[in-house]
Amino acid sequence: MSIPLLIRVLNGETPARPPVWFMRQAGRYLPEYRALRAEAPDFISFCLNPEMAAEATLQPMRRFGFDAAIVFADILLIPGALGQDVWFEAGEGPRLGALPDLQAMRERAADAGQALSAVGETLSRVRAALEPERALIGFAGAPWTVATYMLDGEARTIGKGERAQARTYAYAEPETVAALLDVLVEATAHYLRMQQDAGAQVLKIFESWAEGLPDDLFETLVLAPHQALIRRARDLGVTVPIIGFPRGSAALAERYAREAGGQGVALDTACPLEVGRRVQAIKPIQGALDPLLLRAGGPMLDRRIDQLKDAWGQGPWIFNLGHGILPDVSIDHVHQALKRIGAE
Repeated sequence: MSIPLLIRVLNGETPARPPVWFMRQAGRYLPEYRALRAEAPDFISFCLNPEMAAEATLQPMRRFGFDAAIVFADILLIPGALGQDVWFEAGEGPRLGALPDLQAMRERAADAGQALSAVGETLSRVRAALEPERALIGFAGAPWTVATYMLDGEARTIGKGERAQARTYAYAEPETVAALLDVLVEATAHYLRMQQDAGAQVLKIFESWAEGLPDDLFETLVLAPHQALIRRARDLGVTVPIIGFPRGSAALAERYAREAGGQGVALDTACPLEVGRRVQAIKPIQGALDPLLLRAGGPMLDRRIDQLKDAWGQGPWIFNLGHGILPDVSIDHVHQALKRIGAE
């Protein structure tokens, strides 16, 4: 059986071309996705419908032939599994209700994988449909990123976009935040184990809100919870490679690569090429094309892909975006990128 290109790179190999997949590759830029999404009553129902979520996961694989599929789900399924109300407002994004009692969430944590078994069924359906040379990625939100939404609740007028409310909690009520992070480590570890059992061959931890943290908060809110999550997942029997994505933390990326415990590090758009080279000397890297450049297309897109290839192509590197693909990206620009990197 052939080993998928993505897994070979996470094992430290440098193939003739890097494996390619894009964050949010299943999404609104695809007309077939928009048609499918219109059939679901709401976003959470869509994510938890294995037939629909599997179809969404496979759509970009059929159209572009990426080297990996990532399961269609959402990082905010975990709060729902822990008893917090979660819903999405059209055109505005996620909304969460009051934070449940910590003890009640602790009692639910070990059952998070079972509570989200619909995601496992989605993974099983996708794995059965994928060619063996294409990898299947499962994922979860990192504890701090998920906690920011859980703690913010409906307080969105203070520092919207900066998770200012949650960061204020981290300073003002550190014991409460630490206890919530512990609950999320446990719940997420069980969730990741379930995803592996259902067919995920790689797991990714999305830390969308690592940006802007001073180094002491980065250590307590990002680095330590990632270490604990990876340890706990391994204790539960997770053996597949894990990619960590501490978005917006390029200044601390080398430390993260050395200490977090995963097999790969995803880099964001703002990560300097030289920093990426230094991180790559420690662990395989992923990234970091600007999604706005993919939207723009043209000669500057080709030039930047060449720069990334020249800087990182001599070592283990997964070609990806530095953040998720945008809803208005042209399909032609995706083809342009794939051709330039040699994947089409």
